[in-house]
Amino acid sequence: MTVTYSSKVANATFLSFHRLLLRWKGSIYKLLYREFILFALLYTVLSLVYRLVLSEQQKRLFEKLSIYCDRYAEQIPVTFVLGFYVTLVVNRWWNQFLNLPWTDRLMFLISSCVQGKDEYGRLLRRTLVRYVNLTSLLIFRSVSTAVCKRFPTIDHVVEAGFMTPEERKVFENVRSPHLKYWIPVVWFSNLASKARQEGRIQDSIDLQNILNEMNLFRTWCATLFGYDWVGVPLVYTQVVTLAVYTFFFACLIGRQFLDPTQGHPGHDLDLYIPIFTLLQFFFYCGWLKLVLFSVFLGPTPFVVPQLNLDRRSSAGRRSP
Repeated sequence: MTVTYSSKVANATFLSFHRLLLRWKGSIYKLLYREFILFALLYTVLSLVYRLVLSEQQKRLFEKLSIYCDRYAEQIPVTFVLGFYVTLVVNRWWNQFLNLPWTDRLMFLISSCVQGKDEYGRLLRRTLVRYVNLTSLLIFRSVSTAVCKRFPTIDHVVEAGFMTPEERKVFENVRSPHLKYWIPVVWFSNLASKARQEGRIQDSIDLQNILNEMNLFRTWCATLFGYDWVGVPLVYTQVVTLAVYTFFFACLIGRQFLDPTQGHPGHDLDLYIPIFTLLQFFFYCGWLKLVLFSVFLGPTPFVVPQLNLDRRSSAGRRSP
């Protein structure tokens, strides 16, 4: 889940900006520290074996293997493959956020266009809004773990007041192999048309505006459902993961500091700690981790709180 840090950036000064980079919650350090420690540990073990365990003849063989791995590891197109994959996933993630269905505009139209100060008019507006919320809830149950845990079954949806027992029977009688989020949209359209016939909606233009807004709302829901249904092809994920991990497996051997007395090109210094290789691991694997989390977590988690509904006017009565 995204961690908000905008206020920290706005209040950061030249001397305190490092505090933002060192934040632990939601940071790349928290996400990657296990893999980073494992890579550093494996590198250290190989370095100690090369320096303390191998014989002179075995060291010469290891040096040849290290130079070979270092030479051909650069032929793995990690930057190109990972950059293409990151662009694909980030664009997909942002489009999911842009297509989250917001109910505000539709509720404003219902409140202003559906007339009636009596009990029936209040129930009519409330039922229309409830159908909108029910549509969004059915979508969020399929794409958000938080909402699915809050409403694991239709029983919980009925208990919370989003659906009446009579509506549940109609909902369950509709056979469909896919998500039935569109059923409340049909109920909404029928009820809005009935309200126009009864004069609760005084103008056909108002009815058209409400239905057009509902169609837009349904389009957002369908787009979100499509993103959840059709994911990033597994081949892309496999190619990128294999490329990154193969590259750093080769780096474990190819980036070892070799004996400077042997005169190998590029091995004039023996620094023990591969600073730039560790930074490269941090950047590439951090990039990979972030996009994998975006792929498997799906859209932005949308938390639905516990609602305190008036059962007498919503779930306890048949919809008008």
